[in-house]
Amino acid sequence: MTFKKLLAVLLVLVAVPAQAALEITVSGGDVAPLPIALVQFQPTPEVPLDVAQVVENDLVRSGRFKALPRGAMPQTPVAPQQVVTDGWKAAGIDNLVIGQLGKSADGYYARFFLIDTVSGQQLLSHQFSVKSVAQMRTVAHMIADMIYEKLLGIPGYFNTKIAYVAASGYGPARNFQLIVSDSDGEAPRVLATSREPILSPAWAPDRKQLAFVGYNRGRSAVMVYTLATGQVRTLVSEPGLNSSPAWSPDGSKIAVSLSFENNPDIYVIDVASNKRRRLTDHYGIDTEPAWSPDGSKLVFTSDRGGRPQIYEMGAEGGDPRRVTFEGSQNARASYSPDGKSLALVNTDGGRWRIALLDLASGGLKILSDGPQDEGPQFAPGGAVIIYATQGRAGGAELATVSVDGRIRTRLRQAADIKEPAWSPVVR
Repeated sequence: MTFKKLLAVLLVLVAVPAQAALEITVSGGDVAPLPIALVQFQPTPEVPLDVAQVVENDLVRSGRFKALPRGAMPQTPVAPQQVVTDGWKAAGIDNLVIGQLGKSADGYYARFFLIDTVSGQQLLSHQFSVKSVAQMRTVAHMIADMIYEKLLGIPGYFNTKIAYVAASGYGPARNFQLIVSDSDGEAPRVLATSREPILSPAWAPDRKQLAFVGYNRGRSAVMVYTLATGQVRTLVSEPGLNSSPAWSPDGSKIAVSLSFENNPDIYVIDVASNKRRRLTDHYGIDTEPAWSPDGSKLVFTSDRGGRPQIYEMGAEGGDPRRVTFEGSQNARASYSPDGKSLALVNTDGGRWRIALLDLASGGLKILSDGPQDEGPQFAPGGAVIIYATQGRAGGAELATVSVDGRIRTRLRQAADIKEPAWSPVVR
């Protein structure tokens, strides 16, 4: 939730049609992409999905790979022994992906091979077995993850989910939906709809639940949605502000900002028992908590120094230390997977931009152009940050930026989309 944004909404949980998938395009970058070729896997009538195309789309969308068009391929092998490396080397392709799809005794399989055409060596091979054809899209994302990590040395993030809020319509007809989709925007699933905003979705570490802020009869509440059952549980709904849920790395606790005792302060709630512990007690506004990857620390936004800045403290409480000093204000911080950096919103000269803070040196690097970027979160692996931004047509859309700032993508939809939350990878 944007700092100091206090909204009253009435949440309605219903079954509604899914929104159209996100349109995702690479929109910048000066990194030379690696050439790669992905031959259509040996098809079978039982598996209509073009698995190799989904893998290719994932890799190209990352900005790190450039795929050879299928019409320019010198051959279409489906097994390693069929590969003639000279033709691929002449086409400038160092890495080749081939594979097969088929029906097995208890379901379906997908087998792939990653081949170095320079040495002729097989770099990767794996066979996936699934019960239903519908699982093949997940298999494709898993293949993309394996190739990405093998060739770049960075964990892939394609077999993940994105939760976000989509808004459409105007005035009394304006509608908000909490949606979960695959990382490529496909298979969108609406979890909740409301005539007023839904805020701050946050994934549990096991990817089985989402915490978010909704409202019940005019009172804000932090709620927990179980994806397998659709069950919704109210975690806390005190008078005043109940906001900014953040799961602990072990999934046992949720940090929130509550104002029922005084000004908004940071509390930690045990998910199983609902017992809560207050961590801050200050006349300023403390909100937007986020856990360090090892669960030992929290960062949060506070205006205790006059303007919103980021502070860090131990997970058991104690004296917070200020960690941001550049720009007029800083907010909405989240830790990188290695705990060494923070993604945050930096405001300077009236522009809200995504920035990366090195916690050891205090150095701040601006990653986006603004003017109204918010809600940054790292993808699993830490190579990419997702955030909400102002679209070219004036509405809101999602975007990603690599941590070096050189590769950017836009994730568009007909509705305004914001409040992104990238799920963990569950292996």
